[in-house]
Amino acid sequence: MTQNAHDTTLVAPPRPEAYATTQLPDTRPSVGRLIGVDLARGLAVFGMYAAHVGPDPSEGGSTGFFMELAHGRASALFAFLAGFSIVLITGRRSPKTGRAGRQAVVKVVIRALILLVLGTALTLTGTPVEVILAFYGLYFLLVLPLYRLGARPLAVIAVSGALILPQILYVVQQALDQGGDGGGPGGIWAWPTDADGIVSLLFTGGYPALAWIPFVVAGMAVARLDLASTVVRARLAVTGVSLAVVGHGGSYLALHLVPGVASALRASGWGEGGSVMSAWWSDTAGYPTGTTPAWLLAASPHSETTLSVVANTGVAIVVLAACLAATDTLPGFRRLAAPVIAVGTMSLTAYVFHIVAIRALGMEELPGFPLHVLLGFLVAVTVFATLWSRHFARGPLEWLLGRATRIAERVR
Repeated sequence: MTQNAHDTTLVAPPRPEAYATTQLPDTRPSVGRLIGVDLARGLAVFGMYAAHVGPDPSEGGSTGFFMELAHGRASALFAFLAGFSIVLITGRRSPKTGRAGRQAVVKVVIRALILLVLGTALTLTGTPVEVILAFYGLYFLLVLPLYRLGARPLAVIAVSGALILPQILYVVQQALDQGGDGGGPGGIWAWPTDADGIVSLLFTGGYPALAWIPFVVAGMAVARLDLASTVVRARLAVTGVSLAVVGHGGSYLALHLVPGVASALRASGWGEGGSVMSAWWSDTAGYPTGTTPAWLLAASPHSETTLSVVANTGVAIVVLAACLAATDTLPGFRRLAAPVIAVGTMSLTAYVFHIVAIRALGMEELPGFPLHVLLGFLVAVTVFATLWSRHFARGPLEWLLGRATRIAERVR
């Protein structure tokens, strides 16, 4: 298995009919911008498929370039949109309180636990993909106490987390490595042994919560904004571009100008698959070994560094802002994008589908398959989502998840 099999997943969004009833006090219904969220989810699904069953980016050329764009950024976009989903469940314009608030909290907890169990079960099948679902469930639990905060304090927490948590993660990972041949603590902390235990979910796994929580909190902050406002959307786009430039540009400058960084990375074994100088945006050179703090200046996908988190958050914000604007102002585009939007409304189903298909087809080495394999996966999920959405409001797994959370209605 390659670590490129990282990019993944999702949460079942609230039912679409709930979107159509959400209104701002002095504007039109918010259907367009919420459809834009589903379009962003759909694009993230496509990016994740590209990262797992598409050609290897190391092949180069235009195909390799576009495949590399999907790696790491699709999973970051999903984590970002997870924060959006939490706010939709718990009250977007103003947090739910009283009985409604307690019910919303229980719904989020139930979803989180189901994702933890489902993600663990998929991992135990031996799939070559590093399944994100269990990590996703943990993110929900960790950020839930923040659901009553407004956009400004959430943004402050997201920025603070991006600046501080990756450094803490590096220190913790070093301590765990020194504690026992890189294995870290065992027992209940590593249970189940063939999946992601507590230590893996928090610190050592493919999507360690300590470095990925800023994505979720940033999504919560954006969800609190008046996304029907053209000014707000423009500011979001500028913010996203700025973050991407700071993250990737800062890493580029560090790799080229800070003395000893490039040589330290090479000495650590990083860069065997390509030049370490590409680590400001690409993972084709490999993944950080943790043997030198110099890798904290990289911004490659899945490097779990501050610059990486900042850059990928910026990319996620730009994608969301573009999707919101396009679906709300271009009816013709919205019709053309309807199949992708349909995939986005059932992103959990689409994710599980591709994991099961990869396992059933015996696809062991990911990525590296011909382009036609990727196209086959994309066509299959798009056709299914389009046909299903004509008859049902939610995807099959989204419907089951919704039924499971109905127990929250008993909360008083």
